[in-house]
Amino acid sequence: MQNKGLIKLFAFLFGIVSIYQLSYTFITNKVESEAEAFAVSSVADSEEGYVAKREALEARYLDSIGNESVWYTTYNEAKTKELNKGLDLKGGINVTLQISVKDILKGLANNSKNAVFNTALTEADKASTDSQDTYLELFFTAFDRIKGDTKLASPEIFANKALSDEINFQMSDDEVKPIIRRKIDESVVSAFEVLRKRIDGFGVTQPSIQREGNSGRIVVQLPGAKDIARAQELLSSTAQLQFWETYTPQDRNITSFLIAANDLLKDKVQPKEETAQEEASPESEIDSLLSDVSQDSLDIANQVNPIFDLIQGAGEGFAIARVAIKDTAELGGYLRMSEVKRLLPNEIQFAKFVWKRPVKDAEVVDLFALKSNRENAPRMSGDIITDAQDTFDQFQKPAVTMSMNTKGAKEWEELTGDAFTNQTGIAIVLDNKVYTAPGVSSGPISGGRSEITGTFTVNETKDIANVLRAGKLPASAEIIDSFVVGPSLGQEAIDSGLMSFLIAMAFVLVWMVFYYGRAGWFADVALILNILLIFGVLSSLGAVLTLPGIAGIVLTIGMSVDANVLIFERIKEELAKGKDQATAIIDGFGNALSSILDANITTGLTAVILYIFGSGPIKGFATTLMIGIATSLFTAIFITRLLIDWYASRKGNQLAFTTPATKNLFRNMNIKFLAKRKVAYIISGILVAVGVFSLFTKGLESGVDFVGGRNYQIRFENPVSPAEISGELSEALGNVNAKTFGDANQVMITTKYKVDVTGTEVDDEILDILYTGLQKYFPEGTTYDDFKPGGSNDELGVLKYRKVGPTIADDIKNNAFLAIIGSLAVVFLYILFRFRKWQFSLGAVAAVFHDVMIVLGIFSLVGAIMPFNMEIDQAFIAAILTVIGYSLNDTVVVFDRIREIVGERGWKAGQNVDLALNSTLGRTLNTSMTTLVVLLAIFIFGGESLRGFMFAMIIGVLVGTYSSVFIATPIMFDALKKKVLNDKEA
Repeated sequence: MQNKGLIKLFAFLFGIVSIYQLSYTFITNKVESEAEAFAVSSVADSEEGYVAKREALEARYLDSIGNESVWYTTYNEAKTKELNKGLDLKGGINVTLQISVKDILKGLANNSKNAVFNTALTEADKASTDSQDTYLELFFTAFDRIKGDTKLASPEIFANKALSDEINFQMSDDEVKPIIRRKIDESVVSAFEVLRKRIDGFGVTQPSIQREGNSGRIVVQLPGAKDIARAQELLSSTAQLQFWETYTPQDRNITSFLIAANDLLKDKVQPKEETAQEEASPESEIDSLLSDVSQDSLDIANQVNPIFDLIQGAGEGFAIARVAIKDTAELGGYLRMSEVKRLLPNEIQFAKFVWKRPVKDAEVVDLFALKSNRENAPRMSGDIITDAQDTFDQFQKPAVTMSMNTKGAKEWEELTGDAFTNQTGIAIVLDNKVYTAPGVSSGPISGGRSEITGTFTVNETKDIANVLRAGKLPASAEIIDSFVVGPSLGQEAIDSGLMSFLIAMAFVLVWMVFYYGRAGWFADVALILNILLIFGVLSSLGAVLTLPGIAGIVLTIGMSVDANVLIFERIKEELAKGKDQATAIIDGFGNALSSILDANITTGLTAVILYIFGSGPIKGFATTLMIGIATSLFTAIFITRLLIDWYASRKGNQLAFTTPATKNLFRNMNIKFLAKRKVAYIISGILVAVGVFSLFTKGLESGVDFVGGRNYQIRFENPVSPAEISGELSEALGNVNAKTFGDANQVMITTKYKVDVTGTEVDDEILDILYTGLQKYFPEGTTYDDFKPGGSNDELGVLKYRKVGPTIADDIKNNAFLAIIGSLAVVFLYILFRFRKWQFSLGAVAAVFHDVMIVLGIFSLVGAIMPFNMEIDQAFIAAILTVIGYSLNDTVVVFDRIREIVGERGWKAGQNVDLALNSTLGRTLNTSMTTLVVLLAIFIFGGESLRGFMFAMIIGVLVGTYSSVFIATPIMFDALKKKVLNDKEA
């Protein structure tokens, strides 16, 4: 081997750099352990709210020592360079936000009332649920189909005053479209920047925010975020700040409208149960609201009253009513009905009804009536705000102060003057929620300063000030995919991942020494260096380590053994031919190189496809797999060679590459594989047929990744019955699927309840239903705050939560299909390029298809009875692609040996094909066994969330090993049969 000195230098430098990069992770772990110990020693378990107190104390400790010197750096600097841990290892939230292109288009068109424009938007809405095209292209397509003589550059659409510098009514649609595309992109970029500023102020380390192409989607990851509800509100809030003048609860127009609406709805709404009517006290509920109404009018309260039965009395201040939070959706639905809106008196015909922001743990909320106009525009909007700060009001309660520009100060003075004259309130509305609605007691307020007060926590005022400073989003941001993991589950994942890693590592190290003797020690050194390099590269690239990523590393341990096995087996063959040790080593490495490269390139290609089409943790798996392949090649080809050459060059040293126990294993094998191919075809045909039949009759259980929905991993104190849990929740949530997930006290609950409804209100509603329905299964005194994800009790309640909207579920499903088809196509072409015969590609792809169908068939047959999750999701697709890579790896090694032997000796009617198969049998079984043991270690110790993933890979390795010998090779041979029989050497 040439340039040994250079390789030694590279290996030394790579090792040192990797240790240096990982040292930052050791430093942060050390400091954070000290901070945690300090917090635990300072706050006793018996103190009320001790978890939150410890977290706050820990954060203050880290903040206080952040810039102090630790070794050669500081904690703050080390934190930016440590190995990033994903949500499944650290806890936190991952959210995909869809910026509403529809909102942006309406804004660019100045909320046009043009019928063609609005019909095109409606059609784009419908098409977007099952199309891969962007919303903008769907809008253009719909517009072109129905436009008639209408143009995009019509004055009532895009040729308006706001866009007059770029669009005029003489322009064609083809000229307007690029401008609109650019405007949409600018708005998404603006949304990206607004969200980035908000995230910077949220207070988590190593946040991540990325755009997804030109789809208008933005992916945000907040590892370590513990207040999940706060994070979701921060991200989805558009920060549309508005100032409105209110109506008063004494306004006769409001009173008469509510009475008229109630009368209208009596015949439209089903009566409530008798018991509910008896429990109500209508006189007391609406006495203050309807204080000026005659007793005759109040008699309606003794009847079925759709509106008044929901009202629990007058609200505080200028609120017109107080309603139970659980009834807000029902009352809001009534007030939005077109026939009810038509009952509004002329004096208040544009009234806007808005709920007050509910107080934490409150059961009721106030309703306000705001003075609006034909355009539904507020008196003032938030774009006049120049600064916002979290502060405290005169009663030392958390508040937010705002400063306005000159225009805003003038408008504020006019608004406060009108409110003083009319004795009304001023509602400060943020994202369609009233935060406060004070009156004006001393005339117009000048100076342009205002204050938002209410029942806020310090964190809430920080977030409000943060979003106001960052600015409003140019359009609404809908959470279409969210993934929430509690911190305790992350620690459990680290523990289980580390356990599987150590067990797999120990087995491989021991096995290599047992099988290859002293040469195995050299392979072990190379393997340990390989692991060090993988972690070092991950850290230096700023990549995120996830639980599937750990699985990728552990799998790399098993697969990296393959390169050393190939080399050692070829060296043993050369020694068996009578060559001296030095020559055998040179020839062994040289002959093995082609197989090693081909096998790793095919696996690498599937990893690349997986990275392109995967998302989240699956990208982490693909990343570690690609890095592992590169480092495995380097350590096996160069480091193992250096160590073997060093040892063999010393006088008297002999390497046998065997031990007494393994010396004669797989020697002089003479199995007639091709003669058994018809039996193999029959067996495989039956297995595939049974699988296909099951797929058509039973199908597969699709996860929320592919069909949309929500699932919740919930842990209870004692074992529970999934069937009983389903029964408790089915009335409120419809069809509920509950399964034991790991231990008997842990359940995965899946529901499609309101999956197509936007907003975080539905998330809160479902959590409330879960808490109410399952409360009896938790210890007495368990609060909603204990139960919710990221709550104060991180050992019980919701540990993990996933929501996937129907639109992104369709995209994930299509990407999965493209990933599988793409990997097959790429590998087919690569094998065709390497072996120059399409018959080799046919054999390889047929074997892969065989393996995938058997894995799918087994999942279909036994998915319902296995004691672990076997849903078809992104992780399963990752497993299928890895099976494809492994199967091809094995097949390519076999094909490589067939090409070599046949090239030297001819086909001889298939005799040399059997010879090639027998010569690779030791390597095939050795690699398969080590890989299987590694996969079993992950399956048993790697955590519940990986079991289905690992099960698919275990089945895949078994059938992949079988198919490379009994499917790929025979099909290739039969396709080449005419050429084989006509071979001159036959």
